[in-house]
Amino acid sequence: MSLTLVLNGQTRTFATLSQPSSLDLLIAELALKGDRVAVEHNGEIVPRAAWPQTPLTEGDRLEVVHFVGGGT
Repeated sequence: MSLTLVLNGQTRTFATLSQPSSLDLLIAELALKGDRVAVEHNGEIVPRAAWPQTPLTEGDRLEVVHFVGGGT
């Protein structure tokens, strides 16, 4: 089974995720480093410590921001 989410405004289907799933599993599926990411789930910012307990359901809306270092 797959899970369809709205990620950064685009509908995406994740074949390897199914309900029930959690936010930490999505971040791993996206191959993002958790210490460099901020996540908004259905309009609410989710603290990193709460990712494993944050359930994802069909149609959830997520905004994922990946921090990039640089500059002088």
